[in-house]
Amino acid sequence: YESDWTATGRHTLSNTSVALLSRIEGPVEITAFASKRVQPVIKEFIKRYQKHKPDIELNFVDPNIDPDKTRAMGITVEGELVITYQERSEHVTSPAEETITNSLQRLLRSQEKKLVFLTGHGERQANGQANHDFNLFTTYLSSKGINIVNHNLTEQPVLPEDTAILIIAGPQIGYFDGEVELIRNYLKQGGNLLWLHDPGPFFNLEKLAQDLHIRFIDGVIVDPTTQLLGISDPSFALVTRYNAHPITRGFALMTLFPRARGIRFVGQEEWTATPFLQTIDRSWAEGGDLQGVIEYQADQDIPGPLVIGMALARELPGKSPSNQKSDGLQQRVVILGDGDFLSNAYLGNQGNQDLGYNIINWLSHDDNFIAIPSKKAADTELVMSEFAWSLLGLFFLLGLPLLLLGSGVFIWLQRRKQ
Repeated sequence: YESDWTATGRHTLSNTSVALLSRIEGPVEITAFASKRVQPVIKEFIKRYQKHKPDIELNFVDPNIDPDKTRAMGITVEGELVITYQERSEHVTSPAEETITNSLQRLLRSQEKKLVFLTGHGERQANGQANHDFNLFTTYLSSKGINIVNHNLTEQPVLPEDTAILIIAGPQIGYFDGEVELIRNYLKQGGNLLWLHDPGPFFNLEKLAQDLHIRFIDGVIVDPTTQLLGISDPSFALVTRYNAHPITRGFALMTLFPRARGIRFVGQEEWTATPFLQTIDRSWAEGGDLQGVIEYQADQDIPGPLVIGMALARELPGKSPSNQKSDGLQQRVVILGDGDFLSNAYLGNQGNQDLGYNIINWLSHDDNFIAIPSKKAADTELVMSEFAWSLLGLFFLLGLPLLLLGSGVFIWLQRRKQ
């Protein structure tokens, strides 16, 4: 019988890891490159996984005894693991639940997911280091086994066949008519799309909005609630409650959207639209300039709540999984009225990163791989007041020695009486 009494249960697998193990069909082999001193620790840790999946096989290689194999496998640190599943392998340099479960998740993906970022028109760069670029987010996606590809339609007027998601991330100059037609054809063929449209011009993407039956509301969203968080910029929108959708299932974190724009769906039966991100009632779309004292004016502003995230889905009856770009019988599109929330500058705010990952998983039909939470120890520090520390110090400096001295004198007096 085992019982984990730690504050966060960090010595037992999380429910997410257990659910992932239940989805893995067939054996998993783990080879640990560790000396005999480290082997018992790794063996005890892997037992947590073997408890839920008995066909996980753990083998050890001692680098001191077999250095040739260690070099051949590219092992760099003591205790490194090589996890193999269906002839694919992942290296784990730090044996922890988060890293091992994430590796198993990458190995479980039926095929490589390729995210294609359009470039050449001033879009946010997938691997760019600037504040408005997406390097931190794409690095996080890469750690989950997702391939990131940049694609310039002017240089290569054909999208990759294995495109899982096409991403339009805030262009700054207009697309050529031919490029727009390539994007629209990709959409007509069942491709999945993520469109991050910041406040401003369409840059020749009006026809794409018509195909999706989307209208963008003029003006930048103003949310007075953010002032309570110490944010002086009025153009930040806060989302705390989410409409029911697989993207937001079980999602309980706040998300922050700088300079967001409202969205409306004006379609009929072709698409099923779900507004999964919505601002609070007190917000509005500011029709004037964001200068001086900003107040809601009924004659020129649009009152909230306003939708800033719309998820579209439609069935494609003429397609089959073998020839459909969306890798399923359902085509999926997400339109957001803001791209800054995934940028390097704002990705770390509240739940922005987790929400972005959920969106990518839903678009790529990986709904069941939403999050692998890491457990942080909450009971590794002793926090005491200065008075409590003083008492503790006095006890060890004076109290404990006096107690030992007193017990010694007592025992000595008792023996003298005998």
